[in-house]
Amino acid sequence: MFEKSIAGKWLDLLTQIAPGFSRVTFMFNPDTAPYIRSFFLPSFEASVQFLKLAGTVAQVRGDAEIETAIASLAGEPKGVLIVGPDNFMDIHRRLIISQTAKYAVPAIYHLPDSARDGGLISYGADFADIFYRAARYADRILRGDKASELPVQMPVKYLTIINLQTAKALGLAVPPALLVSADEVIE
Repeated sequence: MFEKSIAGKWLDLLTQIAPGFSRVTFMFNPDTAPYIRSFFLPSFEASVQFLKLAGTVAQVRGDAEIETAIASLAGEPKGVLIVGPDNFMDIHRRLIISQTAKYAVPAIYHLPDSARDGGLISYGADFADIFYRAARYADRILRGDKASELPVQMPVKYLTIINLQTAKALGLAVPPALLVSADEVIE
């Protein structure tokens, strides 16, 4: 439910909300999201190289590894975090949010609930729109269209959610243009 190049968009949003960073870590669990290596990392690596950043990948499998990855990113100045689109990361989002707050690491997530729960920013597919369009597909199939003849659809609507409380706690001033373009701003 993602476009391969979304990692570049996540980096773009991070450069707008946390300008001046020089290091970025992409964190995910390789056991629950093996697709990230081939689907997202090439775009991530190309974007990191284009932006002349130091990019690392943190493959985590448990709470201690999450904490270590975030602490080590915070150990050097000017680091940001991309939390991979991974069910493991989604389940552990409260831990990740608390650790990024503890170590003052700006992070971007793919689920809207992450920003609503205290994460800095989220950018990802609008699941309500996806479910609505899936219902339309089901209706077409029930009316006689063959599923094999219907085109594959990718998300067409993405949501940007910014948590201003978190931005303030991190000492970040969110640019007005980013605020205006956001779908939701949490104050």
